[in-house]
Amino acid sequence: MNTVSTIEVACYINVATVQGPPVKFNYANTVASSLILVLCSSTAHGQTNLEQFERQAERIRRETFKQVDSTIPTAQRALFEYGSYIIANFFAIDDDGQNTHILREFHANVFARLSIDQAHEFFVRARTTHRDFNHGDSFDGTGDDWIESTLDRGHYRFDLARHVASQKGESIAANLQIQSGRQLVHWVNGLTLSQEIDGGIFTFGYDSLNLDAVVGQTRHSSFDFDSSRPGFDGDTKRNFYGGMLSYQITPEHRPFIYGLVQDDGNDQDFDPDPLLTARITDPTLPILPTRFHYDSHYIGAGSTGNLGDQILYAIEIVYEGGSGLSNSFDSTVASIPQTEEDIQAFAIDLKLDYLFHDDNRTRAVAEIVLATGDDDRGHTSNTFSGNTSGSTDNAFNAFGLINTGMAFAPNASNLIMLRTGIATFPFPNSGILGRLQMGVNAFVFSKFDTDAPIDEPTSNDTYLGFEPDIWASLQLTSDVAVSVRYGVFFPGTAILTDTDPRHFFFSGLTYSF
Repeated sequence: MNTVSTIEVACYINVATVQGPPVKFNYANTVASSLILVLCSSTAHGQTNLEQFERQAERIRRETFKQVDSTIPTAQRALFEYGSYIIANFFAIDDDGQNTHILREFHANVFARLSIDQAHEFFVRARTTHRDFNHGDSFDGTGDDWIESTLDRGHYRFDLARHVASQKGESIAANLQIQSGRQLVHWVNGLTLSQEIDGGIFTFGYDSLNLDAVVGQTRHSSFDFDSSRPGFDGDTKRNFYGGMLSYQITPEHRPFIYGLVQDDGNDQDFDPDPLLTARITDPTLPILPTRFHYDSHYIGAGSTGNLGDQILYAIEIVYEGGSGLSNSFDSTVASIPQTEEDIQAFAIDLKLDYLFHDDNRTRAVAEIVLATGDDDRGHTSNTFSGNTSGSTDNAFNAFGLINTGMAFAPNASNLIMLRTGIATFPFPNSGILGRLQMGVNAFVFSKFDTDAPIDEPTSNDTYLGFEPDIWASLQLTSDVAVSVRYGVFFPGTAILTDTDPRHFFFSGLTYSF
């Protein structure tokens, strides 16, 4: 059973607050090569579990920080503030092999924000983390890990319209906003891009027209989607260049189009594990490296807005092109040269929210995600056991983060996902309980291409499984908030690793002062 417990303690001190206006082998020995392949497969499978855990943890971490920020009254976000908070987590996580991993995780955070005339903003947030695993429970075999202090966020933001208004008391039709530094970039539904980058975001607005541009590189400690690449779990260098043009056609609809280029800065060869080298019966046989390179570009279009006064919508349609290196071994497990092959893939994310406009502030949601796969791959996102040489890569792989459930949490690659949910404040006029919000989501997962893989072993069946999630959050006071989440994934006929349910539980307490 996946269980997550969290205690968060946050301290906020506001000062001078003012209201402003894997491996390529030459196989000569069948027994030795088979042993090495099993070892590599086992390692890659463990890395996939690690990648999945980090995806689950990242969603919780982002929502936690958002919750902490929301406890600061708006009236106090004016001139200068600083503070700190401590987060203690407990995880008991079942992986896709029904192995339970016990982890205690501790975060210490400090931040400071300075706002001048609401036109200039300086913000920094630093974090240090310690992970304490039970013996043998770490996903990558490294055991306990002290993550040294790092700049989690740090940016300068400039707003031209507010600067002119504060200096001259005038309004201007056009506006330019610049935010540079370490920051989160989340486009539309988050299907293609939702990454922490070191770089700049530029927004130019004129009347109903907006142009957003991004230039930057992933922070090096980010996790990569290719879990077979050395350093995927903390040494990632991918460069992004892109722009999005949107126009408020009517008060109800804002269509958009965007282009995004991802340049892979991780060019490197796999340095073979000495333990694998020692297991080769003939020490004269070479172990040649697998090369890694994946350059992609994305062309997206869609619209956001509302249909009437009760339905909100957001649709994002993306084509992926580019090129990547092929797998380094063939179906007979013989070493082959890698070739650069074209990428042709697409994905769609459509989300609808229905607002009941009742005293309970009830909101229902429905979402569908479609992402293509590639049926000659062994793994939908990795280079090792990846695309076959001489074939187009049809697997969609991008840099987003969307809600794909708490327990299963697959990548948006070779995936069809249906989600429905509802959230409400069940006791709107009951004092403290009036701030209690509860919700439920139900997910159905299947493969887009029956014969193509996902990020864990599957058969040539389509149905991946079903998952219900429930959650509740309560703002006890202006300083204290609690939240609880539970999800359970019931594997479908396509899942090979296990047939038992996978559980995920999370509880959290936020205290700010």
